[in-house]
Amino acid sequence: MKISIRGDKVEVTKSMKEHIEEKLSKLDKYFEKASDIKCFVIVRVKNGNQTIEVTVPTSKFTLRAEESHADLYAAVDLIIDKLERLIRKNKTKLTKHYKNTPAFEMSFDYEGDEEDTEDEDKIVKRKNIDTKPMSEEEAVLQMDLLNHDFFAFKNTDEECVSVLYMRKDGTYGIINVK
Repeated sequence: MKISIRGDKVEVTKSMKEHIEEKLSKLDKYFEKASDIKCFVIVRVKNGNQTIEVTVPTSKFTLRAEESHADLYAAVDLIIDKLERLIRKNKTKLTKHYKNTPAFEMSFDYEGDEEDTEDEDKIVKRKNIDTKPMSEEEAVLQMDLLNHDFFAFKNTDEECVSVLYMRKDGTYGIINVK
């Protein structure tokens, strides 16, 4: 696995980097071509806690998890457990959904650009994404994999751009933009 580690207002030491790489190598067993996988790791300090964010983007879906703990090494262990649980939980769904391509044999490429901007309109972050055509079922799966509260996508069922969101009662809602 190709791992890119960067610190946000934190210097990533050699021992931290080695520990993160060692733990993330546990995920190789879930992928057919682990050498083709790109993994992006961000380490930051937030409210006295060490926060680690791991993103594994693919052309079909993106795995993402974030974890905070007072100890960075404990946060790394927690995030590996979370990612393994996420993969195991959704492997059957992914394999079923992408029938012609087994879920974990796909090649991984980075999707979208992130840029921090400061604007007079109080927009502090702007993110550009390439929306992919997908069904509502695929969008629910992708949103769950990203662990987000909402997800924007090109809806093949309605032939428009849609925003899928998690409601307070645990169900999903959808907004179609025509």
